[in-house]
Amino acid sequence: METSASYTKTQNIFRILLGCLLLFTGTGHLTFVRTDFLAQVPDWVPLEDDLVVVLSGIVEISLGLALIFLKRFRVTVGWIATIFFIAIFPGNYAQYANHVDAFGLNTDGLRLTRLFLHPLLVAWPLWSCGSWSAAFGKRA
Repeated sequence: METSASYTKTQNIFRILLGCLLLFTGTGHLTFVRTDFLAQVPDWVPLEDDLVVVLSGIVEISLGLALIFLKRFRVTVGWIATIFFIAIFPGNYAQYANHVDAFGLNTDGLRLTRLFLHPLLVAWPLWSCGSWSAAFGKRA
């Protein structure tokens, strides 16, 4: 069990916002933007593209729910979300490297911009869940 720590109202708002974003994108994996997500699966992944999209959608929905409702385990959920965001980076890179249009990213410049913004997505759960400060002893 995690120890109780104080979190700012801003951190809580951003944790819940990230949870909602993950619920939305996870639902999109399974429904209305499934084709766009298929475009991001790197060729070297040894699974069917559709299976990867479905599984990552299920993970995103699960993480979204956990971020919103499992406050008691927010530090752990923050680390898991961070690992997930690191794991999906190759898909974003594959979209850039293969010049694939999806999600309105129809130029290399837009796709490259998203790659440079990805570290913010990695840092978001670390900060909003207090995961970084819990691990390294400095409270937010």
